[in-house]
Amino acid sequence: MYLTKEEELIYDGEFGWAQQKCMTILVRLGELFGGTRLIPIDSAHVSGVSYKTLGDAPIEFLKALAESDGKARVETTLNPQSLDQEYLGKLLKENIVEKQLTILKQFERMGFKQSLTCTPYYLREPKRNTHLAWAESSAVVYANSVLDAWTNREGGPSALAAAIIGKTPNYGIHQPKNRVPSVLVDVETPPQNETEFGALGILLGEILKDEIPKIQGIRGATSDQLKQLGAALASTGMVNMFCRGHRRLRGETQATQRITVEAREIAKTIERLSVTSISKPDLVFIGCPHCSLDEMKQIACLAEGKRVKADTEFWVCTSRYIRQIARNHVKRIEETGGHVLDGVCTIVSYPEMLGVKTIMTNSAKTAYYAPTLNKTAVILAPLKECVRTAIGG
Repeated sequence: MYLTKEEELIYDGEFGWAQQKCMTILVRLGELFGGTRLIPIDSAHVSGVSYKTLGDAPIEFLKALAESDGKARVETTLNPQSLDQEYLGKLLKENIVEKQLTILKQFERMGFKQSLTCTPYYLREPKRNTHLAWAESSAVVYANSVLDAWTNREGGPSALAAAIIGKTPNYGIHQPKNRVPSVLVDVETPPQNETEFGALGILLGEILKDEIPKIQGIRGATSDQLKQLGAALASTGMVNMFCRGHRRLRGETQATQRITVEAREIAKTIERLSVTSISKPDLVFIGCPHCSLDEMKQIACLAEGKRVKADTEFWVCTSRYIRQIARNHVKRIEETGGHVLDGVCTIVSYPEMLGVKTIMTNSAKTAYYAPTLNKTAVILAPLKECVRTAIGG
């Protein structure tokens, strides 16, 4: 890779160990994937924040970076943690809470924004055609596909390194030639809700692997529905972006492959993801990816004036930012006995430690991961059905 004079000095350790280590990570990554140089980024988003997924070993590395004056050069946001202080932090073991707080402290020392969300684009939407270094897979797909920003699916370490250097290697989706769809997808019957969009994403991710699809038949989809589609695509495949059928990209040619998705295939995918015959969940969970302001309003309207069933937990996950601007909706949800948890995601938390054996969710991504990461059975259903199940009359 070509390095500027300043980049060479950083690589040689003239600016300290933290920057040298981060530059080494980026150079090796660029060489591995054929990057020719580093390019400036507008922002970074770092995963590997939850203690459940991070574990003990990387904590010392984060401490070393912070102690060696590792500082974010660009606006850098963080993925969700494993608990919140107001609710889950009081239910989980003390050592888990302490380890999670230790991780957050190191990121704070390095100047990373304590956003703790998988939807950083709600905090500040990146401008079109800006380069990013984002690690959360659902946010990557949304940024590339809906917002027209440019980011590879970074790993936690590479996004961390990019944040401290302020640059990332110019390979993959950062190059226009790699943003062209190669598969045309015809969706015969448009999905009707966010759960069907998620199931479509799960199905296409399994088929496409890392191919970029151009999807016809989803015109008019809401941003929340596209969010679920992208999150699911990234769960079962390595798809970093999709294109919609009514849009044409610069340099786009005729797709070399074509597939058709029928309504029955989406229905079968939902059925397959609902890995239980139990109709009554212990936990109803909405907010993967984190809820938008519109979703918070919808949940509040559906739940208002009712009560959560005595033997059911109801969690709504969102960012601290959305919680603040949706505080009236939050109040209405919590008045029912539900819990609005900010900064945390159930997938990277510990519901299994709290006795949860069955989760009902509207998120195909959660339905895909929960049986493995949470050791729970899953019921996949649309948001309205989830709220009706959690809330009594």
